[in-house]
Amino acid sequence: MASVLKAQTKNAAKGKRKAEDMDVDVDGTEVQAPRKRNKQRVLMLSSRGITHRMRHLMNDMETLLPHVKKDSKIDSKSQLNLIPEVADLNNCNNALYFEARRHEDLYMWAAKMPNGPSIKLHVQNVHTMDELKMTGNCLKGSRGLLSFDKKFEETEWGKLTKEVFTHIFGVPSTARKAKPFIDHILTFSIVDDKIWFRNYQILEKDPLQPNGPPATQLIEIGPRFVMTPIRIFEGAFGGATVFSNPEFISPAAVRSALRREKGSKYGVRKQAEEESALRRDALQRPEDELAVSKVFA
Repeated sequence: MASVLKAQTKNAAKGKRKAEDMDVDVDGTEVQAPRKRNKQRVLMLSSRGITHRMRHLMNDMETLLPHVKKDSKIDSKSQLNLIPEVADLNNCNNALYFEARRHEDLYMWAAKMPNGPSIKLHVQNVHTMDELKMTGNCLKGSRGLLSFDKKFEETEWGKLTKEVFTHIFGVPSTARKAKPFIDHILTFSIVDDKIWFRNYQILEKDPLQPNGPPATQLIEIGPRFVMTPIRIFEGAFGGATVFSNPEFISPAAVRSALRREKGSKYGVRKQAEEESALRRDALQRPEDELAVSKVFA
């Protein structure tokens, strides 16, 4: 009898929820009200030539984001216009593209499909989970909270970046591989015009005192990296430039300046040698009739 009453109560609750979702039209007919669902899916792929550190970073990001779908690498870096088509085939409305350059330079594209915007960032100081060996740990597939620094609201590019990152890193509850738990937090902080990414585990109790009073604390898990915004485009992987970072200096320009500095040192040394030879020739006396070479000739 108790099981029958429990089933009836459950069915009544379902009927009540359905009735709340129903809307009434003008003529009195019931119309099903549309329910908004967060259907964010992220396509993750990279270019050819990535290093082992970049590959491990992508694996860590796939672990943290259960709504990510990985795809094969792109052969050519100039064919970025193909990524929206690949995202459409995989039913994804966001994209994370890791682009590798020479000398282990890593660039990341964060784009909103299909019409943008898209952000190009330079990734530095990458430390993966295996490399850090942090004591924190979280459930694989669990959803994470997003924490943004208040400096994101002070600039227009910060607001746009926060919106794009919210769509990409915010795991929806309806994701296929997502677990109904929230046990870690993803933080984005702006320091020195750079975006610092950190991942922390949320602990409700002290591990040394499991039966003690609740004490919420954060323990870093990893990975960690720093992103420097370069440009924000209006479209997906292209289009008009919405924001350009005037303080960004490419790593290739830095290496070129270092080579020029080394070359300038060599030029200064050779110029000093030439000036020394000229001074030596100027101090040398000319030969006269009493010179040794003429007297003892």
